[in-house]
Amino acid sequence: MLNQIKHLAHAQADEVIAYRRHLHQHPELSQQEYQTMQYVADRLRDMGLTPKVGIGKTGVMAMIRGAINPDSYCVGLRADYDALPLNECTGLPFASLNPGVMHACGHDMHTASLLGAARILTQIRHQLSGSVMLVFEPSEEMYPGGARMMMDDGLFADVTPNEMYAFHCLPEMDFGRVGMRKGKYMASTDELYWTVKGRGGHGATPHLSVDPILIASHIVVALQQLVSRNASPLMPTTLSFGKFIGSGRTNIIPDEVKMEGIIRTFDEEWRLQCHDKIRSISCGLAEAMGGSCDLFIDYGYPYVFNDDRCTQQVHDHAVEYLGAQQVEWLDMRMTSEDFAFFAQKIPSCYFRIGIHTPGLPYNNLHRPDLLVDERSIELASGFVAYNAYRALQQAAPKTC
Repeated sequence: MLNQIKHLAHAQADEVIAYRRHLHQHPELSQQEYQTMQYVADRLRDMGLTPKVGIGKTGVMAMIRGAINPDSYCVGLRADYDALPLNECTGLPFASLNPGVMHACGHDMHTASLLGAARILTQIRHQLSGSVMLVFEPSEEMYPGGARMMMDDGLFADVTPNEMYAFHCLPEMDFGRVGMRKGKYMASTDELYWTVKGRGGHGATPHLSVDPILIASHIVVALQQLVSRNASPLMPTTLSFGKFIGSGRTNIIPDEVKMEGIIRTFDEEWRLQCHDKIRSISCGLAEAMGGSCDLFIDYGYPYVFNDDRCTQQVHDHAVEYLGAQQVEWLDMRMTSEDFAFFAQKIPSCYFRIGIHTPGLPYNNLHRPDLLVDERSIELASGFVAYNAYRALQQAAPKTC
């Protein structure tokens, strides 16, 4: 079966790359992926599948029922397909046709690869013991996240997978390589929005004002102790500020300052403690300096936890598919993923596939110059299909 799947992946590679290029040329932002949803559904229909559309507003789900005991076991496979608000500058002949919107996180590659895996699995369905659920998720880049939206909209109303898998391209990893990590892998994330209020006035008479810029600056500095003196050295935690706006002028002290940031960590109890400490420090400092602070915490994605058994399976199947030299164990990452919602409910593994072409410059995710080695699409299509086939094979009841 290994060689058969590799052969099928290679035979269809050009068509699956064409899927990716179409998606790349026609990116859509989170919760606006109507054309993408229709394109994916049409490709699934071409395979003889019957997709359900509009789950979580713009999501798609389809089932591949194996010929052997289709109701006995189900493996879920997920890809995301929303784009980012960036102007592309890759110079590719299939660059984005939508100004200000780009697939700069590889979601086009993920979706094309899962469509490729679906093509393979439908061709070997007579050898599948169980079923495969294909989940094409919208809005991964925007709260509340497509995973939660789809689940709230009944994604698992009829069937809940017994185990679930997803991958993300990794531009710092060379093409041909696959990586994974057991246990805690990616951080939780919460967005923070401050409004620091004072009393504005003339810059030449600051004693007649309550300066919100000064107050907000003290809050930024004071909150650094959250990581350096409150977080355990054994608990990765990141607090970052990305926006600080005081709409005054050279000689005008404004009435208020707006700030935005994130807090990320790997423990739910500590996560909630962080929220309390951020609120206490921010509001206490503002009041002590004669102002006030409103803080809104947008409770985001939990941390990604990879099930030990599922992750070991991915590792072992990757060794079978690629060879041990091409498989690596990964470190924890402070980036976040709403696949965490699936992993909270279902034993899961979220792994990585390299997309960097050796010898070319390295461009990170969420950049307007991100490049994908398209050979990774054939690899991903084949390996995702192989991993699903092997997972079903290992779950099938053994007979004497």
